[in-house]
Amino acid sequence: MTRVLVTGGAGYIGSHVVKHLAASGFAPVTLDNLYAGHRWAVTSGELIEADFGDPERMDAILGSGRFEAIIHMAAHIWVGESGKDPAKYYQNNTVGALNLFRIAARHGIRRIVFSSTAAVYGEPDLDPIPEDAPLRPINPYGASKMMAERILADVMAASGGSWMALRYFNVAGADPDGQVGEATPNNSHLVKLACMTAAGLRPRMAIFGRDYPTPDGTCIRDYVHVQDLARAHVDALRHLLDGGASMPLNCGYGHGFSVKEVLDTCRRITGVDFPIVDEPRRPGDPARLVADGRRIREVLGFEPRFDDLDTIVAHAWAWERKLAAMRGA
Repeated sequence: MTRVLVTGGAGYIGSHVVKHLAASGFAPVTLDNLYAGHRWAVTSGELIEADFGDPERMDAILGSGRFEAIIHMAAHIWVGESGKDPAKYYQNNTVGALNLFRIAARHGIRRIVFSSTAAVYGEPDLDPIPEDAPLRPINPYGASKMMAERILADVMAASGGSWMALRYFNVAGADPDGQVGEATPNNSHLVKLACMTAAGLRPRMAIFGRDYPTPDGTCIRDYVHVQDLARAHVDALRHLLDGGASMPLNCGYGHGFSVKEVLDTCRRITGVDFPIVDEPRRPGDPARLVADGRRIREVLGFEPRFDDLDTIVAHAWAWERKLAAMRGA
């Protein structure tokens, strides 16, 4: 079987990708320092507890000759934190990625799928957002990922390799089988926070601004189920192994829901009328971010299976209740 190293494979999205890889006939090996991941989240294959930013360790691991491809998912991901500690984000997301890609190329690993983000676009003028929209990130998180994308493209071009950068929009939901889900500490994902609030772990939810130029005045985002996103990684890997071209791809459904719509759905699905308060706008929150999803459908034949907000919330809520049971065990 094709052996694939998955950095960050013990995290939220990574654990779903590892599970899909194994179910699709690949042999995943997770590399994770467990900073934000969990040992129990690795449901298939070996776990190597290591930091991808350690050049000597990565040189030994990638020099073993065991891997035909890498899915690089390990990163710091919180926009707010990136503004307070930008050096942390550039060191991990950019410098760490540079070292990983360089070492991979030196050891003949020529296929890399990279976890990127819609934050590389910043506040785009286009709606929906195509992959060729200008990259104008407005925070260190988005900038660190944009730089890593460019480094990956240049390193792979020089070494004769190929790559795909999957630009995530708003990821939500959980494994319908209940094996893995979102358990990242200090979370800021809307659906996750709403489920935590419904479970009594938070006192209230906040809506940051009701005066945006949208139908109900709250921000609109493109929410993609983590299961569909995980399958996109496997499809991207197959594309590269089959000799497909390198490119970035948006990972979104091509339509959005407002913050109010999401919170109303969370209240209805959970059956909990949790408190919602109004707060001022946050700096850098665009009114609407929705993917142009045509390219991923054309290139990978991407066909979402969970493009339904009720389903996304229901899976996230089921996971939140299971997580509560795990904490109490």
